[in-house]
Amino acid sequence: MKYYITTPIFYPNSSPHIGTAYTTVAADALARYHRLLGDEVYFLTGTDENAQKIVRTAEAHNIDPKVYVDGVVKRFKELWEALDISNDDFIRTTEERHQKVVQQIFTKLYEQGDIYKSEYSGWYCTPCETFWMENKLLEGKCPNADCGREVELLKEESYFFRLSKYQDTLLKFINEHPEFIQPSSRRNEMLRFIEGGLEDLCVSRTTFQWGIKVPFDPHHVVYVWLDALINYISALGYPDGEKYKRYWPADVHIMGKDIVRFHAVIWPIILLALDIPLPKVIYGHGWYLTKEGGKISKSRGNVQDSFELIQRYGSDAIRYFLLREMQVGSDGTYSEDNVVERLNSDLANDFGNFVSRSLAMVVKYRGGIVPRPGQDGAQEQELKELSHEIKNAVEKSLDAFDPARALEEIWRFVARCNKYVDETAPWSLAKHEEQRERLDTVLYTFVECIRVMAVLTAPFMPGLPSRICKSLGVDEGFIRWEEADQWGILEPGMQVQKGEPLFPRIDISQYMTVGETKIVNQSQNIDQNINQTQAQKETIEAEPTPALEFEPIKAEISMDEFAKLDLRVAKILSAEKVAKTDKLMKLEVEVAGVVRTVVSGIAKHYAPEDLVNQYVVLVANLKPAKLRGIMSQGMILAASQGDVLEVLMVNKDLPGGARVK
Repeated sequence: MKYYITTPIFYPNSSPHIGTAYTTVAADALARYHRLLGDEVYFLTGTDENAQKIVRTAEAHNIDPKVYVDGVVKRFKELWEALDISNDDFIRTTEERHQKVVQQIFTKLYEQGDIYKSEYSGWYCTPCETFWMENKLLEGKCPNADCGREVELLKEESYFFRLSKYQDTLLKFINEHPEFIQPSSRRNEMLRFIEGGLEDLCVSRTTFQWGIKVPFDPHHVVYVWLDALINYISALGYPDGEKYKRYWPADVHIMGKDIVRFHAVIWPIILLALDIPLPKVIYGHGWYLTKEGGKISKSRGNVQDSFELIQRYGSDAIRYFLLREMQVGSDGTYSEDNVVERLNSDLANDFGNFVSRSLAMVVKYRGGIVPRPGQDGAQEQELKELSHEIKNAVEKSLDAFDPARALEEIWRFVARCNKYVDETAPWSLAKHEEQRERLDTVLYTFVECIRVMAVLTAPFMPGLPSRICKSLGVDEGFIRWEEADQWGILEPGMQVQKGEPLFPRIDISQYMTVGETKIVNQSQNIDQNINQTQAQKETIEAEPTPALEFEPIKAEISMDEFAKLDLRVAKILSAEKVAKTDKLMKLEVEVAGVVRTVVSGIAKHYAPEDLVNQYVVLVANLKPAKLRGIMSQGMILAASQGDVLEVLMVNKDLPGGARVK
């Protein structure tokens, strides 16, 4: 089947920002999903360059408009490449292939009486590229909720397009095709707008000459919305191009909610007038807002540099955050704090840790060779049934243009995989030879879980499958959607390797957000204010001292003195050995919803993968100390005698943060 998906064409009046990126990432995820299904996909994006705001921006920079937009368009293309966007085409409205189609359509509409010449007098908002009647203005300014800027009175000879002629036809179509405008909140909004009456649309300008000339009246240039919307068919070679014949009508136009009106009213009426089939779906997503509730936009000056974010966290991580946070019909909230919290929780702790420790155990217990599994138990059967359920749920969500819901479903599977590790406890099975076959089954299930996770996340994080496949020792041909809920795909005897962490944890204490400004957390200098005694440092760093007999019990203390200790249950989120030392282990632990870093002298006694997701006892109110350049915020309890050491662990039914009394 064919699948044609588009983003809007973006204004290149400044570099793209994180709000712009969401639309394109969402479209890309859907395009990649349909390619995995085997569909013949055509994915279009581009830039809208024939606008008065482009001229004014270029003039402000004292540069020719074409030279200016060429530079900005280059930044758009670079960002899409950095975000792994897989578009098949990039249309620019300054291209000859587009201009020819616009002039052809303008002439046809004029000749059949749908465009006529008259004089226009009205209030024009340049940033919104919109004319307003005086009674629509709010305190004399643009009534657009996201604008509110000054408007200018324009009076000029113009050509008009008869929107009003097709009002009833469009209403009938929308009512007969409830899926045409999505989500339903946007559909209801458009119905109310159309029912309020449509005015004919001004479709040419004479006050500036940057744009596509009206072919039979070159004193006029085509007004931006008639010009811009035609890109969806001009890119396909309308009317005779093979791509147009193959891919039109579009399966979905995706855009922000602020331009749904142009796509759900003006564009369908243009197509109705030309007797061209309408697109199947107009989908308007929400905006990304700041914590203070304002839309992220260039005009507000609160944009986040997308290139900086990608460099800091990686393309897959940023794609995941954008897609996961935007719920259908709602706005998303953006802050760098939110990014870090989401990436640490979902990607580093849940996904990354499962892959890392699972492969590490295959390496540790079977030399990296994938073992042949034995008989499935109830837990393995549950995982297989769940993968089928999740695959169906993901497909249903993406068919409804809901990547956030799809990712929520996938993370249900990720959570179950992590629970499977804890339930099967391969570190315990490895201690008993009679459990060898059971351990083989568990280890094989680990690698199959990793493969399933790689397939399910492929549309959303396209850089991830290749990294996982490298660790599994297979090529990306193993990423087949139809096998996302099938098991036994990987052959026993394959060689796997642990590799580098897929998503290293980000130290959230390094950055705080005040408004839209990132500042360094002053806790970096906390060591200057610590009055930690040398004796406490030595206690943390020292290994258990061998002794021929038990150490004597220390002098008695009162209950008041004991009460000064705050002992808490803590969940170990991640563990890694400290570089250039064989004693110290760096742990990330969660206590009552707060993540801490703890350095402990247990590296000789525990492998990192044996500690993750274990629950330990933490001295929570011990003053922090810097060990090997790492700030340690507490101490975990362990029992030791001679060369033997064992960390004190508690039942998982107690939550992290529970008080130890």
